[in-house]
Amino acid sequence: MEVALGVDHVRIRDSKYDGDPAAQPIVSVASADWQAVLDLVLSGNSGEVDGVCITLASAGGASITATGVALEYNAAEWDAFAKGVADGQFDPHG
Repeated sequence: MEVALGVDHVRIRDSKYDGDPAAQPIVSVASADWQAVLDLVLSGNSGEVDGVCITLASAGGASITATGVALEYNAAEWDAFAKGVADGQFDPHG
């Protein structure tokens, strides 16, 4: 998972993607909603924040979907992301 913190938006993409870079799926989250997304990740629950859906799988992975784009992460990837969130690695104020 790669996260790019911007002024207006945070962009999430899958670092495993090996197709055409111009066609790479990217989920964009309004910067104003990013903290709520991080809080949802830390909650350990599925949910939705302003059109961005996080769906946890029973096997420990998760998907992030928005406006027809779906990013899928296995259990190890999601665990690493959640630990990074808990450590403040994706904090827009940090």
